[in-house]
Amino acid sequence: MSSDVLAALVGLIGGLVLGLAARLGDFCTLGALESAAYGRDQRRLRLWGVVLAIAISGAFLAEAAGLADLNATFYHMIEWNPLASIFGGLMFGYGMALAGNCGFGALARFGGGDLRSMVVVVVMGIFAFVTLSGPLAPLRIMLFPQVEATTPQGIAHWLSTRTELPPLTFALPIAAAFLIWALAYGPLRQDKRRLLWGAAAGLAVVWCLVATSYLSAESFGEVVVEAPSFTAPLGRTILYFMTSTAGGITFSVGLVAGVLGGAFIGSAIRGLFQWEACDDPRELGRQVWGGALMGIGGTVALGCSVGQGVSAMSVLAFSAPVTLIAIMVGGLLGLRRLIHGYQPR
Repeated sequence: MSSDVLAALVGLIGGLVLGLAARLGDFCTLGALESAAYGRDQRRLRLWGVVLAIAISGAFLAEAAGLADLNATFYHMIEWNPLASIFGGLMFGYGMALAGNCGFGALARFGGGDLRSMVVVVVMGIFAFVTLSGPLAPLRIMLFPQVEATTPQGIAHWLSTRTELPPLTFALPIAAAFLIWALAYGPLRQDKRRLLWGAAAGLAVVWCLVATSYLSAESFGEVVVEAPSFTAPLGRTILYFMTSTAGGITFSVGLVAGVLGGAFIGSAIRGLFQWEACDDPRELGRQVWGGALMGIGGTVALGCSVGQGVSAMSVLAFSAPVTLIAIMVGGLLGLRRLIHGYQPR
């Protein structure tokens, strides 16, 4: 098999695990924010601590063992633009609330039979490419230029250059802090199902980094070192399924297909698969706007809630915590607007 097909298989396996984690472990960005802010239940939010602890520790242990090249990810290769992280993150988060899901969550719900989420996925993928290489690309480049990095763009690697200590020295305490924060919440400690799938989601990210690092070395850079993200990959997958071109079959295509397959299997296991459609034009319009905002915002910020919030965080990129916080703030603002904006006066 060609290196591109192998990369797609890597993405397929990682996506399957993430799709199962979404449907069997309730791993979801907006759901975590909503249940913590309005449901007084922090289990889904604190589950992120488990995912991040496993992803960070696994990624840096793999790097220390020579199995992963974290510096080859584009999170480390592009100079961090704080304005892009803040603006794109806020736009993505607000769009996520309008749409009712992030790109990953929409894929997972689509795999469970929700046709409304298919609209979000398609619109988000289209607007990602409108911003990446279409009519909005010149404006994006002018406002948020992407410059090749000449210095380390990750917290652990930056500290390593100044102390001459290995990056793992700084990564493991951060991972431990996330795990302690997660397990300090009693209801999550008792929820073994969520803990299991949170760990699986973190390992899926590590798997993608390790496997694409190997393929990149074997193919002399033909395969890019990647981890899960769901902004531009949605657009690439749509183009591939329409034309079989747009770069051909890649990690992104396998990843998206894997999440759909994993979500379908997970929904079937829990008996949750059900065809659903939108019967409210206002709701459909809100989801279209939300998908468009996520496509634009995720491209500007160089990643979505999973791309920046988990994958970039796993390599401790400078952009990751700022973008994730911006996404959370945007999501909370959007939820507040939805909940209070539609209450009877």
